Amino acid sequence: MNNSASVWHRLAAAPHHAMFLAGALQGVFTLLWWVLDLMGRHDIAGAPLEWSIAPIWAHAFLMIYGFFSFFILGFLFTTFPSWMNGEKIQPRHFVTSCLLMVAGVTLFYLGLATEKLIATAGVAALLAGFSIAIYALLRVLLKAKDKDRRHANAASAALISGWLGIAAYLLWLLTENSLMLDFSRNAGIWFFLLPVVMTVSHRMIPFFSSRVLEDYVLVRPYWILWLMLTFSAAHGILQLWKNAFPYLWLFDLPLAACAVYLSLTWGLLRSFRVHLLAVLHIAFAWLGLSMLLYGTQSLVFFMSGGELLVFALAPLHALAIGYFANMVLGMASRVTLGHSGNALVLDKFTRLLFIGFQIAVLLRIFPDLLPDAFGTATMTLYLLAGLSWLICFTLWAVRYAPFYWRPRIDAKPD
Repeated sequence: MNNSASVWHRLAAAPHHAMFLAGALQGVFTLLWWVLDLMGRHDIAGAPLEWSIAPIWAHAFLMIYGFFSFFILGFLFTTFPSWMNGEKIQPRHFVTSCLLMVAGVTLFYLGLATEKLIATAGVAALLAGFSIAIYALLRVLLKAKDKDRRHANAASAALISGWLGIAAYLLWLLTENSLMLDFSRNAGIWFFLLPVVMTVSHRMIPFFSSRVLEDYVLVRPYWILWLMLTFSAAHGILQLWKNAFPYLWLFDLPLAACAVYLSLTWGLLRSFRVHLLAVLHIAFAWLGLSMLLYGTQSLVFFMSGGELLVFALAPLHALAIGYFANMVLGMASRVTLGHSGNALVLDKFTRLLFIGFQIAVLLRIFPDLLPDAFGTATMTLYLLAGLSWLICFTLWAVRYAPFYWRPRIDAKPD
C-alpha cells in the first residue's frame, strides 16, 4: 500500500480521525484569519482587510459551526454507539460528512475574500455534511439496543438545533433577513453548543473520574442535566425576544449554581491528582464562572433600570474559550491518546498548552471586566488573547494531528 493510500485508509479507520484532523486544521485557520483581521482593523498590519461578510458574523459562524462542530461530531461518531450498545457509524457516512464540511469551510474562506455567493455555497456544503452526520447518528439512536438513551436524545436535539442554526445562516446570506442571523448565532450557542457540551460533560466527566480516582462515588443526577438544558434554552429564547436582556439572570444564575454544584460534587479539587482528568474539570469550572458573569451582567442591568451594562463580551468569551475550547482540548486529547495506543497521560508539553489556553481566556475577558484599568491597552490585550489562543492551538495540532494518519503505536486495530 503506497503512502497516500495508507494515509487515506488510516483516516477512514475510525470515525474521529478525519473529523478531528479537519477540526485541528480549521481551528488554526479560523484563529489565524481572526488575528489577521484584528491586526488590520487596529492598524497593526496595514489597512483593514476587505471581506464579503462582516468579520464579526463570519467569525461567529466559523467558530460555532466551522470549528467546534468538527470535534463534536468526531467525538459523537465515536461515543454514540458505545453509549447505547449500538452499531458503529459507517465510513461512508463519516467520511462523506467530513469531506462536505471541509469543502464548505474552504469555499467559505474563498467567498470571504472574493464573492459572498461563493461563501453561501460553502455554507450549503457544510449544511449538507452536517445533515449526513445527523442522519448517521440518528440511525444509531433509533436502532440502539440499550434502552437508556437520555444522553443520546439530548445530544441529538442539540445537533438538530445546530442544523437549524446553519440553515438560518444560509437563509440570512440569501435574504439578508436579520432575524435569521439572530437565530443562527443564538441557536449556535444556547441550543447547540452549550447543550451538547453540557450533555457530554454530564456523561463523561464523572465516568472518567470514577476510572482513575480511588473511592470515587459516581454522581450523575439527570434532573440537574434537564434543568441546565432548560436554562440554556430559556436564555436562548429570551435572547431572541427584544427587550428581554434584563431577565436573563433568572435562568443564568440558577445554571451557574447547578454547574458549581456539579464541579464540587464531581471532585474538582481531587481531579488535580490526574492531569488529563483535571483538564476536563477545569474546563467545566469555566461553565459556572461564565454563567455567573452572564447572570450578574443581566441582574445589574435590571437593577439599574437599563442604565448600566457591565462586563461587555467577557461572559461570552469565558464560555466560548474557557468552557467550549478547553473541553475540546481535554476531550480530543483523551480520545486521540486512547485510540492511538498511547498511555492516557497528559504530557508536560500539553499541560503547558493548557495553561496557555487559560492565559488566552484571561487576556480576553479582563479588559471587559475592568475597562477603566486597561483603557487604551484593551485592543492590544484582545490581540494578545487571539495570538495566545492561535499559538497554543497550533502547537496542539502539530502535536496531535499526526496520530490521525499514523498507525497505532501498539499495532492494534482501531
